[in-house]
Amino acid sequence: MKILFLVYHGFSEVSGISKKIHYQVKGLRENGYGVHLCYYDFDANGHRCRYVDDKVIKDYGTGALAGLRQRIDFDCIYDYCKENGIQFVYARCFQNASPFLIRFFKKLKKSGIKAVTEIPTYPYDQEFETFSRQERLGLKIDQMFRNRLYRQQSAVVTFSDAETIFGQRTIRISNGVDFDSIPLHHFQPVDDALHFIGVAEVHLWHGYDRLIAGLGEYYKKVENPRNIIFHIVGDIDPFDLYGQGDYPGIQTLIDQYGIQKHVVFHGQLFGEELNKVFNQSCFAIGSLARHRSGITYIKTLKNREYATRGIPFIYSEIDSDFENKSYIVKAKPDESPIDVQQIVDFIESRHFDPAEIRKTVENLTWKIQMKRVVDEA
Repeated sequence: MKILFLVYHGFSEVSGISKKIHYQVKGLRENGYGVHLCYYDFDANGHRCRYVDDKVIKDYGTGALAGLRQRIDFDCIYDYCKENGIQFVYARCFQNASPFLIRFFKKLKKSGIKAVTEIPTYPYDQEFETFSRQERLGLKIDQMFRNRLYRQQSAVVTFSDAETIFGQRTIRISNGVDFDSIPLHHFQPVDDALHFIGVAEVHLWHGYDRLIAGLGEYYKKVENPRNIIFHIVGDIDPFDLYGQGDYPGIQTLIDQYGIQKHVVFHGQLFGEELNKVFNQSCFAIGSLARHRSGITYIKTLKNREYATRGIPFIYSEIDSDFENKSYIVKAKPDESPIDVQQIVDFIESRHFDPAEIRKTVENLTWKIQMKRVVDEA
């Protein structure tokens, strides 16, 4: 089968989303499918271009008109599919439903080419509350057309438990992992402190402020506390750092509780630098506030990456792949500070074997997950 993996943006070497897409493509290819990757980006001369497998299939030019054309002209993708015998299109949602995209998928459907769209996070409307005015306007347009868009497709791919999304049936899979790209955790303590690690492009729904508040309360109330260091790896928006509205922000809470020496901001780390911080850490922090986005059920990529490394972790949503695992701490899905003493007791009362933790997610490879999509489409 020949598959077109359709993305409406470009790639970055430091982006977790970009890496995930390439692992998904790899997973499809491991099943024997012929997969071609279509994306949109700028060339060396600043031209807006549509690419397939790094070859330009449409040069839209430069300037505002070129920007508009790339949003409404999908004929080049349709022509590529027809000319190259594409049988299946796997698209990744960009909250960009429009009459032009509807027309494109309608043409695919009439030509007998199956199509699905992956919605990485559902529901996603509440995530836009802190976004720019232009981004919120884009969401309004998406809301107007998304039901009609998905009627032109075979299914919606979701990592939630929703049986229908925007009037279309779903294919429910888990976020996958690529074992070749994630090393096994080798715990190497550097001192007598308990080191926690959280890796994310930090947003409100990660809820790291809840852990900071938990650390603050822990040092206020516990007579003989352990020395705990929380390592935050990834970029942080000023909104999440200093707060707005009902949320005080991570740095604001650090200053309020006077726990500056217990939190380390690393920014983005990769390769051996990232592994070094992981290997001195004994516990990882997943999402602690998905409820702020109206999400109860989700199968996040980060949970699977932590498990693949073999490090125990905490999260607050409902993730059916991990709910009863012995290496998990579940946090309440509310605004209360995280119970840090619970984590300390958990760590000190158990022995964790990274290889054994890793074995529990062997069924979550991208090869297996992407095969399910094709089989159920």
